[in-house]
Amino acid sequence: MAIKLTWFGHGCWLIETAEHKLLLDPFLNDSPTAPIKAEKVSPDFILVSHGHFDHVADVETIAKASGALVIAIFEVAQWFGNKGLGNTLGMNIGGSTKQPFGKLTMTQALHSSSLPDGSYGGEPAGFVLEAEGKRIYFACDTGLFSDMQLIGKSGLDLAVLPIGDLFTMGPHDSLAATKLLKPKQVLPAHYNTWPPIEQDAAEWANLIRGGSDAEPIVLNPGATHQL
Repeated sequence: MAIKLTWFGHGCWLIETAEHKLLLDPFLNDSPTAPIKAEKVSPDFILVSHGHFDHVADVETIAKASGALVIAIFEVAQWFGNKGLGNTLGMNIGGSTKQPFGKLTMTQALHSSSLPDGSYGGEPAGFVLEAEGKRIYFACDTGLFSDMQLIGKSGLDLAVLPIGDLFTMGPHDSLAATKLLKPKQVLPAHYNTWPPIEQDAAEWANLIRGGSDAEPIVLNPGATHQL
């Protein structure tokens, strides 16, 4: 079966398997590029990469409305639990969990993490999703690190990489990451939300196409890619 990925702008993705919907880093109501609002999504699972506002802003609202299981680093899951969300699963770097949609592994990320009230947000993370016979890496907010080579060692059908620069890796480091990961396809994220992280996606795609074997795929917010 195919997996559908819909980009809702910034770092927010809807991932649809045959029977389940996963929402990564929901930032919809306050995002200037999101094509929909939080009340329009009803996922079965919510994945949270770290505690920054632009990645957790709508977690509580969506989780309470949908009953979705919130999966995050332990400290972030605990923080949401203290806010009244009873359906959470705390993980840590290198750990995996088997869920009805497949297998999810939490990877390291080079970034920072604090929650909107200033609470400690644990370590930032990325995710490797194994579902429907596919293996997808969501780097989330990160700089370049050499262990990306290990993440890609078992093969990746798709990698989603930030390209906005300033707060994450930029286009040229994303090319280096692509070379380490060796995915079949690569999609950009975390760019063009605000002027400080504006990037030319077509130029990025040419960079990836000319410097790696991966197929670059650029989506506009609200567009879907089927894998």
